Amino acid sequence: MSRFWSPIVQKLEPYTPGEQPKHQTFIKLNTNENPWGPSPRALEAIAAATGDALRLYPDPSASDLRAGIASSLQLTSDHIFAGNGSDEVLAHAFHAFFSGKEPILFPEITYAFYPTYCKLYSIEYQLAPLDSDFCINPSDFSGACGGVVIANPNAPTGLAMPLENIEAILKANPDVVVLVDEAYIDFGGQSAVQLVPDYDNLLVVQTFSKSRSLAGMRVGFAVGQPHLIEGLHRVKDSFNSYPLDRLSLAGALAAWEDTEWFEKTRDQIVADREKLTENLQTLGFTVLPSSTNFIFASHAHVPAERIHADLREHGILVRYFKKERINDWLRISIGTTEECTALVKVLRTML
Repeated sequence: MSRFWSPIVQKLEPYTPGEQPKHQTFIKLNTNENPWGPSPRALEAIAAATGDALRLYPDPSASDLRAGIASSLQLTSDHIFAGNGSDEVLAHAFHAFFSGKEPILFPEITYAFYPTYCKLYSIEYQLAPLDSDFCINPSDFSGACGGVVIANPNAPTGLAMPLENIEAILKANPDVVVLVDEAYIDFGGQSAVQLVPDYDNLLVVQTFSKSRSLAGMRVGFAVGQPHLIEGLHRVKDSFNSYPLDRLSLAGALAAWEDTEWFEKTRDQIVADREKLTENLQTLGFTVLPSSTNFIFASHAHVPAERIHADLREHGILVRYFKKERINDWLRISIGTTEECTALVKVLRTML
């Protein structure tokens, strides 16, 4: 029935998310979900919001959530945009700032949704090479372009750029938007949010899915100077005026305010990440230094595709990308302490 599709649909290569099994119990270490669950305060707020008010539309401007985020960042609400997950926020940003311009730049190995957005919105793009250690060279992001997109820390490598490198890219591109995708910033690295007051071309995007355990609620936000936020609102209000429902707004604000739960679970993930890294290294893996809630690992002798398949047979899911340069690497999410221990035990037996 594809004869009914628009021409643009024929050309799309949709993003492929990690497997979400429905009928078998797995240890899921393939989609970077937080293993520790949402803040109890967030769950209470969601429950309290479940009532007769659900017959009413939610706040289209997400004013309370934006005010809460802005206050903790020492900014004002007009510096914050909220959307239905960071993927939607990123999509609106691509549409608002990159459509109809020169090709944009992003790394050759990064979040696979970026080229998908470009094809959806007819945006030309160029890929900047990573070095032999999978690091980003700021000097590759200069010269004429329609914009720059950097995931920091990068995915799926988990490597973080120092803040001075982000600033160098900003200075080299004063006339286009530099979008910094910080989905994993809470697990390591320096956030570029602190640079927002000084750079009118900087947009930082974050999510509640990872460090605040709300992947199932779909809440993301952007931080930038008001003229950029206004551009996002113009696109959003031309697409969907109510992207965040009442439960999401209540849960996200409570999760943001519960810094004790955030820090406790974040610190546990970081500790388990370091322990898992050490254990895999003793089994012959090379593991990149991660600043995220996952690790990127390659074994010295056993192909990644085989390990991926064998782990699945043992009831453990990890992520494998059959792509040039990274087709012998596995991305492994940090699960609970017990799940990480189980992974090491199975790998020790397999290898």
